[in-house]
Amino acid sequence: MTQKQAIQLFEKRRVRTAWDTDEEKWWFSIVDVVSVLTDSDYQTARKYWKVLKGRLIKEGFELVTNCYQLKMQSTDGKHYLTDVADTEQLFRLIQSIPSPKAEPFKQWMAQVAAKRIDQMQDPELSFEQAVADYRRLGYSEAWINQTKTM
Repeated sequence: MTQKQAIQLFEKRRVRTAWDTDEEKWWFSIVDVVSVLTDSDYQTARKYWKVLKGRLIKEGFELVTNCYQLKMQSTDGKHYLTDVADTEQLFRLIQSIPSPKAEPFKQWMAQVAAKRIDQMQDPELSFEQAVADYRRLGYSEAWINQTKTM
């Protein structure tokens, strides 16, 4: 799988994502989503996911019995295996978490997906996003301009 990882923001909260170029779909960090929906910190969200995962396994929920993991960058800069879900799985998981943020989060996920589809149809949008990402990461304008000409 070829993937491009990115941090997406939902109401100023970070959600780690990865775009799978082979399957053309997004993967979302489940713990990050749980943190947003439960309005909790990362450690509390990890515990919540662990308990929920156990309950869902007992119910035979296929997402957790076939849970997929990707190495994603943590706040400490290191990469750790992280439980992830694609858009369809995440919509089903959200239904298991009582939260007033569920519907706005679903709409946000649809916007993330639509943005990527637009970028696939118009490569110029993808290029502009890459330049914005390089600026956000602190790359110099000289480096960005040099990369543009390659």
